[in-house]
Amino acid sequence: MEICWAKQSDNTRRKLPINTSATAFVNQSSKNIIIIGPAHPLRGGLASFNERLALELQNQGHEVSIYTFSLQYPGFLFPGTTQFSSEPAPAGIKIKVAINSVNPFNWIKIGRKIKTEKPDIVLVRYWLPFMGPCLGTILRIVKKNRHSKVVCLADNIIPHEKRPGDLVFTKYFVKPVDAFITMSEKVLKDLEIFAPLKPAVYVAHPLYDNFGDKIGKEESRRKLHINKDGYIILFFGFIRKYKGLDILLDAMKLLQTNKIRKSTFNIKLLIAGEFYEDRKPYDLQVKTLGIENDLILRTEFIPDSEVKYYLCAADLVVQPYRNATQSGVTPLAYHFEVPMIVTNVGGLPALVPDNKVGLIAEPNAASLAEKIIEYFTKGEAHFLPYLREEKKKYSWEFMVKEIIGIV
Repeated sequence: MEICWAKQSDNTRRKLPINTSATAFVNQSSKNIIIIGPAHPLRGGLASFNERLALELQNQGHEVSIYTFSLQYPGFLFPGTTQFSSEPAPAGIKIKVAINSVNPFNWIKIGRKIKTEKPDIVLVRYWLPFMGPCLGTILRIVKKNRHSKVVCLADNIIPHEKRPGDLVFTKYFVKPVDAFITMSEKVLKDLEIFAPLKPAVYVAHPLYDNFGDKIGKEESRRKLHINKDGYIILFFGFIRKYKGLDILLDAMKLLQTNKIRKSTFNIKLLIAGEFYEDRKPYDLQVKTLGIENDLILRTEFIPDSEVKYYLCAADLVVQPYRNATQSGVTPLAYHFEVPMIVTNVGGLPALVPDNKVGLIAEPNAASLAEKIIEYFTKGEAHFLPYLREEKKKYSWEFMVKEIIGIV
């Protein structure tokens, strides 16, 4: 049985089975909850998560609204093409587009507004130290109402890509927070540096079940105009150095020159996601390796309505990360029942039991190539029964119970 850990006030730890709510005997009466974090019209995984969480909170009888950003990042800090979604707003969710991340006068205004609303719980997402001054200021003002409890859902405490000010900004942010939920054990450990005495619990990232149901492989490939024959391995999500796409490209070259692979498997790498850094080094690498014919490039932002086609078209999801906390790609793969290869970094291996849900590789090309061949040699049928059993652990209901219970 997997174990998560929660801090107690006496600085000891207690074990919480991942499938058994730690809050079974806590009063679960209806709460007024405000979520602070990305939501429509912003796009991306954080927005999708917050919207799905809001729906689950409402389903369990709580009153919920989301305060999202009118300006999330200044244009020069955002590496993608646009911060905004072209899809319709989600139905049945109260979303207030209000927060300007770089305007201190706005922080004071929003803090006073939420303070006056007196929510029982303010649930704030924290993923980047850049947001520390904005969110920390809002929360300090809210706490003056002497009623609202602040729970942080921490995606990262120590960022993947370090910048000046990270330490100071995070210290400023954590001070008004009452309790923390993390979605990887690594983030829970990182939190010890900043808030060793505050309640904190690790809860695995719930399944992304808001992108539709699983559909057939042939239908998905037809939709994406991909040949229905052969094997497809999928790299999914925005492209940054820490995600290790360059390592996977080197692995594809090794597969291309491997006689066993060449005679047995016809493997293509589908890269689906937007570049969040300069793509020229990747283009040069592909050309130098001579693997152009082994790649299918869809290097633009993938809208929510199309996510299912990419996952369902794939035989295998590969996450070749150099470092990681948790990944939103893992719950996607679980939902659409696609086995995974992940690298042995951060919180990734804990969510992908080796030789069951998938395989664990070291973050280098030779290991990745070896595991890809191992996967296709064993076949999907070896992994699917384990995957279908394991995915039962990752529920939104459990996440909500921990959020309500930890305060």
